[in-house]
Amino acid sequence: MTKINFDLRRACNPVDAKNYDTERLRSEFLVDTVFTKDEINMSYSQYERYLLGGAFPCTSTLRLDTIECIKADFFCERRELGIVNIAGDGIVLVDGEEYLLKCKEALYVGKGSKEIIFKSVDANNPAKFYFSSTPAHKEYPTTLVNFAKANVLNLGTPEGCNERTIYQLIVPGIVDSCQLVMGVTELKKGSVWNTMPSHTHDRRMEAYFYFNLPESDAICHLMGEPQETRHLFMHNEQAVFSPEWGIHSGVGTSNYSFIWGMGGENLDYTDMDHVKVKELK
Repeated sequence: MTKINFDLRRACNPVDAKNYDTERLRSEFLVDTVFTKDEINMSYSQYERYLLGGAFPCTSTLRLDTIECIKADFFCERRELGIVNIAGDGIVLVDGEEYLLKCKEALYVGKGSKEIIFKSVDANNPAKFYFSSTPAHKEYPTTLVNFAKANVLNLGTPEGCNERTIYQLIVPGIVDSCQLVMGVTELKKGSVWNTMPSHTHDRRMEAYFYFNLPESDAICHLMGEPQETRHLFMHNEQAVFSPEWGIHSGVGTSNYSFIWGMGGENLDYTDMDHVKVKELK
C-alpha cells in the first residue's frame, strides 16, 4: 500500500501576514519536503483549493489515492492533475494506459480518471514526479506533452541576470484544461533572477517548485504585497505557495530551474498586474 503524507494550508489575510515572523511565514507557505523515497507527499492549500506534491517511486510503484481533505472516492473524481517528471525516465499509468515521461516532460490527467500509478523505468535512476492539481468541472482527455509540443519563450538578458527559457506545457492551445496551467522555466548559466519585474494576479494563485539547484546554494524567494514584501530562503526541490495578493520572484546564488503552476478564474498566461521595480518596498 502506498504511503501518502499530506498537510493542509489555510488561506491567510495579507493584513495578518504582515505580522508573521520567519517561522510562521515558512509554515504557512513553504513546502520543504516534496520528495521522499517510495512515498507520495502532498500539500493542500485553500487558495483556489490548489494541491501540489511529489511521487518518488524507487523500489516500488506508487498509487495516487484520494486523501481525506478532498472528500472524494478517488483522487480525480472532481479534480484535474498536471505531472512533470524532473529525473530519470518514468511511467504514469492512467486507468491502465501507460505514458512514458522523460525528464521535464508533462502529463495532463483529466477529471474522472480513477487509477493513477507512478513507477520508474530504472530503480538506479528513478523518476521524480512533481504534480499540481486543481478542482475541475469538466472532463478533458489525458494528454502527454513533451518539449517538442511546448510553447517556448526566450526572455531576459545576460545584463539583467535573468536570461531564461520558458516551456509552456499545460496551457491553452497545447492542452485543454479547466483551470490548471503549468510549465518549466530554466535559467541560463550566469542568470539568477526570476519573474523580475514582479507581478500579482488577483484572479488566480500560483505555486513554484525549485529544482536543479546545487545543494550548497539557495534561492531567496520574494513574496508578500508589493509594498509589504517578505522573503523565504529556499533550497533544492522545495516548493512555495503564492497567494493572489503577493508577488512571486526570486534570486539564487546559482542558476536553477523551476516549475510554475497556476489555478484560478482564467487560463490566460499573460493575465498579470505588473509591479515596477521602483515601486517595491
